[in-house]
Amino acid sequence: MCTICVDAMGGDREPQVVLDGVAAALAQDQGLKVLMAGDGDVVEPFCAKHDRATALVTTQTIGMGEHPTEAIREKKDSSIVRGLGAVRSGEADGFFSAGSTGAIFAAATFGVGRIRGIKRPAIACAVPGLSGKNTVYLDMGANADVRPEMVVQFAHMGRAYSKVALGVEDPKVALLSNGSEDTKGSEAVIAEHEALAAAGGDTWFVGNCEGTDILMGLFDVIVTDGFAGNVALKSIEGTAKFMMKRVMNATKESKRALIGAGLLKPALKSIAADLSGDAYGGAALLGVKAPVFIGHGATSVDAVKHGTLATAAAVRGELVDKIAHTIAEER
Repeated sequence: MCTICVDAMGGDREPQVVLDGVAAALAQDQGLKVLMAGDGDVVEPFCAKHDRATALVTTQTIGMGEHPTEAIREKKDSSIVRGLGAVRSGEADGFFSAGSTGAIFAAATFGVGRIRGIKRPAIACAVPGLSGKNTVYLDMGANADVRPEMVVQFAHMGRAYSKVALGVEDPKVALLSNGSEDTKGSEAVIAEHEALAAAGGDTWFVGNCEGTDILMGLFDVIVTDGFAGNVALKSIEGTAKFMMKRVMNATKESKRALIGAGLLKPALKSIAADLSGDAYGGAALLGVKAPVFIGHGATSVDAVKHGTLATAAAVRGELVDKIAHTIAEER
């Protein structure tokens, strides 16, 4: 059996969404147990109805707008801090939450701890590609300022995640830059390119890529610093919202546009689902000593289900051990 601690209080929506998602995960995976962290009146009735669910009653919740470090220091009995504490103590094998990304990152880094040799954990997600192939993209925003050796570690972690989550046998890595030529980029990017070339050579590092390549599905892994990674990802999200809004506005201008939008609605929903990353459990926090997955704040039942199952899959796929082994070989 694999035990995943789920933060019942995480996300912008009511806890029932999380409970329904966990129930769906339990129904699909008979080898799954869950430790539900949250208010007693939320988690205890749920656990009473599910044999493979145990309550971890907490009295505090960390809000999305709270300062992460202050919140985890002042709210020791929050579902995030207690949930990750349960992972550290061995009560659970992994953790999933749709709560505050900053608080999860801080609590996991300080509470669960980093894998030996990891300089900075990174946040990764699987993004869809036009080729039909998904790409592991990191760092999504955890580390705004990085050194070249950190980006090399991001590459190793991204490759391990690609193998476990996407089944890629020998993932290839590209570095995000403003041009595909080796000489393109800021001084920092050029230094990162040199470090990756030295580490990956002709075996797994394939050179630079551009922002337009992120959703093309041309590479197995794309690495960058958290500043550029977050800006690029939010630009994609903003463009998607712009397109959807323009389509909706167009439907108000004519009946023909309204009919066309109706015909396109299933396709647009499918595109939105792909971009959300929910099918792969949201974002993975790589570099800590246990699998930790972070869902969107505006989560859904399906997103919680997939996030819980993805965390369990990372445990069974020995993701942490694979990252640790790779980093140990690098040192």
